[in-house]
Amino acid sequence: MNSEQKKSRIKENTIKISIFLILIIGLIYLNHIYGFTDMIKNGEFKAYMDKMIRENILISALIYLGVTVIGCVLLALPGAFFAILSGVLFGPILGSFLCLLACTIGAMLAFLVGRFFLKDAVKPMLKKNKLLSSLLFSENKNHDIILLMITRIIPIFPYNLQNFAYGVTDINFSLYSLYSFIFMMPGVVIFTVGTAGALSNENRMMYVIIAVAVALFASALGLFVHKKYVKQEK
Repeated sequence: MNSEQKKSRIKENTIKISIFLILIIGLIYLNHIYGFTDMIKNGEFKAYMDKMIRENILISALIYLGVTVIGCVLLALPGAFFAILSGVLFGPILGSFLCLLACTIGAMLAFLVGRFFLKDAVKPMLKKNKLLSSLLFSENKNHDIILLMITRIIPIFPYNLQNFAYGVTDINFSLYSLYSFIFMMPGVVIFTVGTAGALSNENRMMYVIIAVAVALFASALGLFVHKKYVKQEK
């Protein structure tokens, strides 16, 4: 690559990162002006959704999906909050499905943003670090699945950042989407079913037992995978 090509690549990467930062700052500013997160925190959104669910369950589900995708991915609100909200609004079964679907869609969108805006600029810097390079850019495809499993079941760093970070790696988008859906399932079920159990008078014990059982299974699986694969690779 000659000097002109290097300058062109640097300029292109700078533009992409600038656009990415402008989008994030713009969304944070809009949230500050219109108070979307305040609406969610002070209960106004729940009251609105309760009314919508009584009138039209399909539209209310679509609204929840949109708000969760935006809130989790772009406004960096904790995914657990939306899992709890889903359990409160829609119950354990529909609530788990809607939350898992929303989190997966959000993860896919953030991945694409990371891959388009950040990969060319950030990947060369990460590859200079031996540890990060071995973790994020392994040629072993099984390694990608194991890394996804561990970080989704036992979050090593925040869910919101994970999605952008995976976009910088070489992992296949289809595999990323499928395994994110599968490996995020336990966490979603724990919060959604647990919340539904706390609010239920008739099936409280059953829901709590299910949530605890899933939590124990997910923890045991995550620790097993970490011990068997990560320590061996080290």
